[in-house]
Amino acid sequence: MPAISVDNPLELPKVIAANDSRRPRRVKSITTAPRGLEGEGFPVRRAFAGVDQVDLDPFIHMDQMGEVDYGPGEPKGTPWHPHRGFETVTYMMEGTFLHQDSIGGGGVIQDGATQWMTAGAGILHIERPPDALIDSGGLFHGVQLWVNLPAQLKMTTPRYQDIGSREVALVTNENGDAVIRVIAGSLGEHAGPGSTHTPITLVHVSLMPGGQLVLPWNPDFNALTYVLAGNGTVGVARSPLASGQIAVHVDGDVLVLAADETQDSRTDSFEVLVLGGEAIREPVAMYGPFVMNTRRELQQAFDDYQAGRLGQIPADHI
Repeated sequence: MPAISVDNPLELPKVIAANDSRRPRRVKSITTAPRGLEGEGFPVRRAFAGVDQVDLDPFIHMDQMGEVDYGPGEPKGTPWHPHRGFETVTYMMEGTFLHQDSIGGGGVIQDGATQWMTAGAGILHIERPPDALIDSGGLFHGVQLWVNLPAQLKMTTPRYQDIGSREVALVTNENGDAVIRVIAGSLGEHAGPGSTHTPITLVHVSLMPGGQLVLPWNPDFNALTYVLAGNGTVGVARSPLASGQIAVHVDGDVLVLAADETQDSRTDSFEVLVLGGEAIREPVAMYGPFVMNTRRELQQAFDDYQAGRLGQIPADHI
């Protein structure tokens, strides 16, 4: 998993949860993500399936894309499609995606890079592997997260952020047995590069076998831990958590994670995404590529898309 890393985590700044304020969050639920297909047919795991929307707020949807080893001619992407009312976050750990949108944004997402797109009032975009990767095949592994926008920002001007892998904040824990990548928001005193309309924290943790981790966490945020690869436990009760499972943490101001002493053959460490944010607490009306507050707003989004008011496919499109 070639997301940005270091040879010696002990050289990194340390994120420390103060002992005098530690209130470990309990684990409310653990859910296993079902498998499905997205876009032109690439395999995904629906990370949030079965989790109560109240526990997810402000997040809407998350797919783990792959991990899959494509043969020649097999890699797939998505066709041009619209979005309105939220932000999409695409984090690539293996393989390469090309991105292009109708407002001039675009680029290459690979090896730990993140593409952060605020759809806002409306945008068209496409994500697909480059021709060379389609021809050769290869490993493909990433995550796409949808972050909701409050009603007052649903029609904000679309924008695009290209976050390179070397821009993320790298920190470790007190024992130096974790590499923690802060992509957005803050973890203790360490802030990630992602600029978010909705206050959130998003981190990717690689925890070495047998490692123990206590993460400070904003008590006003919800907290979710999704396993990308490997096996470990969450919470002080050490609830088992394996690849493709998500834990909902509630109450408290620190998260407790541990990696099993023995990992499976696919990974050298316990790889997890930890995310949380400030709840919006507004009605959610969602259908296909649109996330609004009412059914009437959804219908307006479809009408605007069909009338070409969400943008046009560029003449030089990929």
